[in-house]
Amino acid sequence: MLKFIKHTMDTIVGIEIFPIISFLIFFSFFIGLLIYVKRLSKSHVETMGALPFESEENSSTSKPNSND
Repeated sequence: MLKFIKHTMDTIVGIEIFPIISFLIFFSFFIGLLIYVKRLSKSHVETMGALPFESEENSSTSKPNSND
């Protein structure tokens, strides 16, 4: 099975460039993500970090009491 795949890959013209392109896309994505995270303001990060706790507090206080 592996010989069949290797033979098929050898017949494709320019196949050696695909791993390089894949690596560049992969590397560029993470570099872009790193730049995005570094450029975020600290207040925005703190706001996003507190969101799960705020939604719990809001949902627990806004539910009507069914015992009334």
